[in-house]
Amino acid sequence: MSVLPQTENHVSSESATVASRRQTVSIWNRLAGYVQNWGTAVVIALLGLVVWELSVRLFDVQEWLLPPVSKILSELITDPPLFISNGWVTLREILVGFMVSTTFGFVMATGMFWSRLLERSVYPFLIASQTVPVFTLAPLLVIWTGTGMTPKVVIVVLFTFFPITIGLMTGLRSVDADMIAMFRTLGASKWQMFTKLHLPSALPYLFAGLKVAAVVSVIGAVIGEWIGASAGLGWLIKTSGSRYQTDKVFAAIFTLSVMASMMFILISLVQARMLRHYHQSDSEGATN
Repeated sequence: MSVLPQTENHVSSESATVASRRQTVSIWNRLAGYVQNWGTAVVIALLGLVVWELSVRLFDVQEWLLPPVSKILSELITDPPLFISNGWVTLREILVGFMVSTTFGFVMATGMFWSRLLERSVYPFLIASQTVPVFTLAPLLVIWTGTGMTPKVVIVVLFTFFPITIGLMTGLRSVDADMIAMFRTLGASKWQMFTKLHLPSALPYLFAGLKVAAVVSVIGAVIGEWIGASAGLGWLIKTSGSRYQTDKVFAAIFTLSVMASMMFILISLVQARMLRHYHQSDSEGATN
């Protein structure tokens, strides 16, 4: 009788070991996939930076006109608090605006999905909102709301809500007609069809819109800080440019690029986690 528990413990130990090995292999396979997908782009980027550095040195370009890459990196290394503090200001504006846009886009898209009257009433104004250059509205927002965080958040929302709204609405309307017919045959209610069919099918389109919004949100925050601010990376670019401190300008631009890239990667990881059961061609068709 005492042999059985030992055998069970041995089997469970072997199962745990096998599961651990499979997880390790899966991680390495993912890393290999990332290297395969992005390795070429990284190599090209590094070659471009090397050419930039050598060209500035060989042609003796003045640093105030075009600083070498080493000078930009030196600026980032020697004064990190400057970029961290201003980057945190910009990041807060981006995150708040992005969350507001996601909430607003979800409410508007689902509302237009449920109500054709709401779609006919609101959709033209959504399109019209994208025909007005947001940069022209920034001075008015500063006048109306001051130079605090509010106008920057509003500008971020104006930049980001449209791709989220349109992406989700397109996904909700792109469900296969045969699937809808099958759900109706099974006696599903409209709410059940929405939660079990339409919304899951729309997730790849929603994530596609979120990725676009994550990238352009940085532009919105910088425009808001450019018009009126006392801190932030956009403010740092403006003040440094007027002083011909181009190394700080490029360092701030690099920080913004890293910020946008990290947001894009984070959304991609969440998408991969949530849509791991989707067919690969379906998710790729929505994101391309």
